[in-house]
Formats: sequence, C-alpha cells, structure tokens
Amino acid sequence: MPPRNHSLAAITDPGVRKLELLANTIREDILRMLTTAGSGHSAGPLGMADIFTALYFHILNHNPKRTTWADRDRLFLSNGHIAPVRYVTMAHAGYFPVDELKTLRKFGSRLQGHPEIRHLPGLENTSGPLGDGSSQAVGTAYAAKMNGESWHTYCVMSDGELECGITWEAAMFAAKNQLNNLTWIIDRNNIQIDGYTEDIMPLEPVHDKFAAFGWNVLEIDGHNMRDIINACDRGESTWEAPTVIIAHTIPGKGVSFMECEPSWHGKPPKDRSELGKALKELRTLEGKIEAGE
Repeated sequence: MPPRNHSLAAITDPGVRKLELLANTIREDILRMLTTAGSGHSAGPLGMADIFTALYFHILNHNPKRTTWADRDRLFLSNGHIAPVRYVTMAHAGYFPVDELKTLRKFGSRLQGHPEIRHLPGLENTSGPLGDGSSQAVGTAYAAKMNGESWHTYCVMSDGELECGITWEAAMFAAKNQLNNLTWIIDRNNIQIDGYTEDIMPLEPVHDKFAAFGWNVLEIDGHNMRDIINACDRGESTWEAPTVIIAHTIPGKGVSFMECEPSWHGKPPKDRSELGKALKELRTLEGKIEAGE
C-alpha cells in the first residue's frame, strides 16, 4: 500500500514561532503540575515538549472532540514516564480542561503516573513497561495496512528502551512487512534513570543499526520545529519502509540546573522556590533576555 495521499501543511515563520512559544508554555505547565503532584519525571517531558507540540498542533490528523474517530492518526507513547508532556499538550489541544492538570498522580485522577487508556479518552495505549509501545504501534500499523486504512501510526519512545529486546523484534517485523504507515520517534537524550546511556549500555551507532534492520532513518534536532515537521512529512511520504526519527534532545530543556542531568530523570522541583527559578529561566527564554522584556 502506498503512503496516504497526504502532505503536512507547509508552515510559515510566524507559524513556527507560534509553536515554539506554545512549547515553552507547555514546559511551564509541566513544571507546575509536577510540583503540585510532588512526584513524577521532569527531564524527559521538558525535552520532548517541542515534539509533542508539533505533533498535536501541526502533524497529527486528530479531533479532541471525537477521540474514537476511525480516521484519526494513532499516537502511541512507549516511554510512559514522560506522561506529563502528553497530558499538558492534550489539555492545550482541547482534550480536557487545563485546570485538570492539577490532579496529576492524585487518587482517582484520570492523569495517572503512566497513561491509562481505560481512564483518559484520547490515548491509544496504556504504557509503563518500556519497549511495549513499539510492538503495540507495529501491530496497529500492520492491521491498518491489512485493512487498507489511510491513517498513520506514530510511536514516541525513549533511547533507554533500545536496550529491550522486544524493541528490535518489533523493528524486524515492521521492516519485513514494509510498514510505510509507521513512524517511530526516538527521544535520543542520552540519559536514563541510573545514568548516561553510553555508560550503562552503549547504543551507538543507532542510525546504522536501524538502517541495517531495513528502516528509513532520519536524524534531527528535536528542538527545531521545522526539522520535526519536515521529518514527519518525509516519513509519511516514504514508500519502501517504516521510518524512525532519531530526535536529539536536551533532557530538562530550558532549565539550566536540570539540563543533561540524569538525576532529574525521575524527580520534580522540590518546592515552590525551585519551581520559581525554573519558571524564570523559561520565561526569559533560558536567560537570553531580561525578565519582563
């Protein structure tokens, strides 16, 4: 089956700027909700804010008022611990009220520590065990291809879960069946909960490994909106193979004392003072302009 008759809409410079500012707002809300919850992951969600903003506000064919719409694109989240960035982006996209973000990880909340499909409309999978999302996305893309469906399947995943064998089994299956309706986006931030990936279990050369498995491989700056959008467009336009986008990101992006520090993988700001310092950096574009300018 050829790619769907679809090309992502061209984006103007003002459009790019609008997405960049929205991504920064999403980072602020991530930090607020994590501080209120008193637990959760900071580094990954902050690093993936640009990609989730691009997905929900430019790339995906979706409708927050029709969460089970048959022709929607499917977005799987494999590394469920970065749920805060998905929740905040979904709230801004209209899936549920922004005020509900305050309930993160509270008893009875729809916003669990890891996404739970039974409780929150708009999710495609329940995620937690790393590696599972890749196989779930592959199975969904395979079913869509069997049925002649035109929608596209995306899966966001971590680099740390490339240490899981199930990921490579799914990669072989996808290439063998030429699932050109599938795009994986890897958050290549080089950290995991107990340190740097290349110290714990070296992953490089990631590009060459996926190419050897028969994938269309793209590498991008995961904080460049044009790169993100163009890579997804190229993935949706590829005939011969599934696409993997290796998105190089900065964990904790936008907050100097969090950036590239594995210790921030799984903890929130400890109090309102620490939150205030982080928000000040975000509001001044990482300290590049004076506050209030």
